[in-house]
Amino acid sequence: MTDIDRGAERRRVRVTGTVQGVGFRPFVYRHAVALGLTGFVLNDSEGVLLEVEGPAEHLDELCRLLVEAPPPLARVTGVEATPLPPSDDELAFEIVASSGAGAPEAPVSIDTATCQACLAEVEEPRDRRHRYPFTNCTDCGPRYTIVTAVPYDRPATTMASFTMCGRCQAEYDDPTDRRFHAQPNACPACGPSLRLCLPDGTTTEFGDAALDAAAALLRTGATVAVKGLGGFHLACDATDPDAVALLRRRKARDDKPFAVLVGDLDAARALCELDDVAAAALCSPGRPIVLAPRRPGAPVAPGVAPGLPDLGVLLPYTALHHLLLAEVGRPLVLTSGNASDEPIAHTDDDALARLGPLSDALLTHDRPIHIRCDDSVVRASGGSVQVVRRSRGMVPEPLVLPRPARRPLLAVGAELKSTITVAKASTLTVSHHIGDLEHLAAHQSFLQAIDHLCHLAGVRPEVVAHDLHPEYLSTKIAAELDLPAIPVQHHHAHIASCLAEHGRAGPVLGIAFDGTGLGPDGTLWGGELLVADLDGYQRVGHLAPVALPGGAAAIREPWRMAVAWAQVALGADAAARVGASLDGDPAKVAAVTELATSGRAPTTTSAGRLFDAVAALLGVRSTVTYEAQAAIELEALARSRPRAGVATYPLEQRWLTDMLVLDPAPLIATVIGEREAGTPLADVAAGFHEGLGRATAAAAIELADRHRLDCVALSGGVFQNSRLTAIVAGALADAGLEVLTHHRVPCNDGGISVGQAAVAAAA
Repeated sequence: MTDIDRGAERRRVRVTGTVQGVGFRPFVYRHAVALGLTGFVLNDSEGVLLEVEGPAEHLDELCRLLVEAPPPLARVTGVEATPLPPSDDELAFEIVASSGAGAPEAPVSIDTATCQACLAEVEEPRDRRHRYPFTNCTDCGPRYTIVTAVPYDRPATTMASFTMCGRCQAEYDDPTDRRFHAQPNACPACGPSLRLCLPDGTTTEFGDAALDAAAALLRTGATVAVKGLGGFHLACDATDPDAVALLRRRKARDDKPFAVLVGDLDAARALCELDDVAAAALCSPGRPIVLAPRRPGAPVAPGVAPGLPDLGVLLPYTALHHLLLAEVGRPLVLTSGNASDEPIAHTDDDALARLGPLSDALLTHDRPIHIRCDDSVVRASGGSVQVVRRSRGMVPEPLVLPRPARRPLLAVGAELKSTITVAKASTLTVSHHIGDLEHLAAHQSFLQAIDHLCHLAGVRPEVVAHDLHPEYLSTKIAAELDLPAIPVQHHHAHIASCLAEHGRAGPVLGIAFDGTGLGPDGTLWGGELLVADLDGYQRVGHLAPVALPGGAAAIREPWRMAVAWAQVALGADAAARVGASLDGDPAKVAAVTELATSGRAPTTTSAGRLFDAVAALLGVRSTVTYEAQAAIELEALARSRPRAGVATYPLEQRWLTDMLVLDPAPLIATVIGEREAGTPLADVAAGFHEGLGRATAAAAIELADRHRLDCVALSGGVFQNSRLTAIVAGALADAGLEVLTHHRVPCNDGGISVGQAAVAAAA
């Protein structure tokens, strides 16, 4: 025994968090060897476990590195060391086989963009991975979308059927290699390969030839379905107006903007105005689509994002995307591989059936995708980033619950922009974006997501949280699970999601502005001011209710809301006049006008429907082809005017007993008057935003003072509107109030399951 051995201590160290599939064991190995320590490290169901022996100061240094300098993709949430008796048997430090015992606790890592070291190999003609589309290492590549079980090892991924060649196996087995235990490790000799198929399923090319043929098709204006990490995309030349128009017709997507794939940050900046925060988001390992202001004359076809001042840009996140983009030499439209509103296709058979009719060819490969996963979307505005869709590259990174869950739980979200969330102890894990549950395919994807996430997170739910609305498919599924159920009101869930994101339990004054959500009184809420915490809420204010003529038809046809609000603001004659100016069918206008004034239509306090009404009154949009289109285009119109010097249109504030009501009727009357007077439409749109935002902030300030609160949380899909958010948040901050907004969880219904889980955990 040496002198250094005689003073040795031994510790068992448990590391928790996102520590599997991110190179954590080789990281531990390298530092342990460098520090002269003995012992072992392994993956198990809880995370990473090591037993390590040596001088106390060296053990302290290793524990410090685990916390302060882990691998780039790791997210360490805990390091606990326990003393053990020294061992006389060990002569070295080893990485040992993973243990699969116990329920899963360790989060699986996110899918990450191809790292620079791998890209250098792909671009090097002398490298054996030159032009290999599936090049990856421990620091990059697929994780969540290919994993089938935990611990995260190759047999528990969709790479299980690919046997590594000798050279890949040597890399995989070498703790000093950056591909040590890189589960998707492969090369052209042993890994997945490309093939190009015709829409009828006939394969025409393989390997490099398939890539070249797909690029040639894209250069000639064709549409190609491309298999990515989480599913198929439909791609075309973003600079070719005819190619973009053809894709729109095929996809039945009249107006909703397409994302644009560009090669690097400089190419993105040629299209959009990107500040440092937006650029960092664009280049982050998750590679989201970033929505940012379009540069004047940006060299893309007008049909990419018709009528909008923003573009959605993203960078390549697989070697395949890099190679394809380089071969085409132009920006590419890269949009979800589906018909509008359906889930993204992720299997070859499904892609042939659903995308074959929409494309000229399919560029696919033989590495299966276990779980479909759309691209994440973020919006860059005012020096911050807001998550619009949390999916590939962001999930399943966990959040920490403000209050630990007493029982393992499942939250099933709402109807639109569906996600599910599971929680156990202090860990909350959100699924990828599933989509709208109105479609059978989305329903099936929803059930798969529940099984997959519960399995990966080791959650066997003992309770299920759901929305109050009995007709939501998610609510019906919750009722079928034979579990105790916790109903959570929609707008309470919005505010709770904001609290959970910030690690807060409340109480706060919550402003929840969205489309619609069922209130406990049976009416449709959507413009709510709540005193809320995770234990409950009190409705203390709301927008004045208005008829929703035609129910769901009023969501698809905003002119109906214009008629309803015109009737409230100026009477039945004005409503009829507005209707006649917005729809050419006199009988239909008469029916809607009568419905709006009869008291037979359902009523709503929805802020989203108020935006619809104003958009229709200004001639921006009388009917919509995608959710929130009218509000998005109204915001775009307002943003064309700087805030300085903009008029503030009036709202009436009144008290009904202890309830503060904000009545937009004077605002609507002003909008109609300004429109008839010929005021520039952009000025009217800006005045509407200013009036609604300032009145909302004033109401919140008064309510916060009355209820002795010093913090306000903003949530609901309407707060994706950066103009409105800036007005409200700025006025609240000027009044000395703390303001919580969303950055990691969507403020739209994609965050509802998070709020439901946070409320249920506290129950």
